[in-house]
Amino acid sequence: MLAEGLAYRGRVTIGARSSSRWRTDPTRLARLLLGLAIFGSGEALLVASDLGNSPWTVLAEGVGEHTAIGVGAATVVLSVLILAAWIPLRQRPGLGTILNALLVGVALGLVLEVVSTPDELVWRYALVAAGIALVGLGSGLYLATRLGAGPRDGLMLGLHRRTGVSVRLVRTLLEVSVVAAGVLLGGTAGIGTLAFALLIGPAVQAALALLRSAPAAEL
Repeated sequence: MLAEGLAYRGRVTIGARSSSRWRTDPTRLARLLLGLAIFGSGEALLVASDLGNSPWTVLAEGVGEHTAIGVGAATVVLSVLILAAWIPLRQRPGLGTILNALLVGVALGLVLEVVSTPDELVWRYALVAAGIALVGLGSGLYLATRLGAGPRDGLMLGLHRRTGVSVRLVRTLLEVSVVAAGVLLGGTAGIGTLAFALLIGPAVQAALALLRSAPAAEL
């Protein structure tokens, strides 16, 4: 879930600021839910590729290896724990924050029930490419609603504000830490993890630009 933070470093503006993180309309809510579902589906394709997950999913898979829960449920549990860390950082959640914590892991788990790891390497690389593209698109849809930062983004921004350390450095330290912890617990890191780190920023940036320019997208 590195995508959430990388979007903040781009030059594309997400849209007009909402008056509330909790009040929304059916169209905006549908966009949020669709974005989170696409986000989780993309994460699932990375897991199915068996070539390396996104950093936080590496940790979720590692946690799942040592518990009786799957990677989707572990993602939800980790999201809730991360939200608890918001309290001392005085971060304010929104509707998007809560739904992100609950639904991304659910979508990830459901897609993994129907998608298996292909035998051919070329198709596994295709899953990596499709996964990154879907996470980028889902992130664009989700972020454009401005209904609250996701759990990992909020942690990043809260640490930045409380410590004075740059967002870039805080995010890098978080990602490196969770990948290291996930690998130690048995999570899968590899070429897919590296590809995600390099490409997810441009993917989110492109999605936000597309949404902003789309006539039907009132951001």
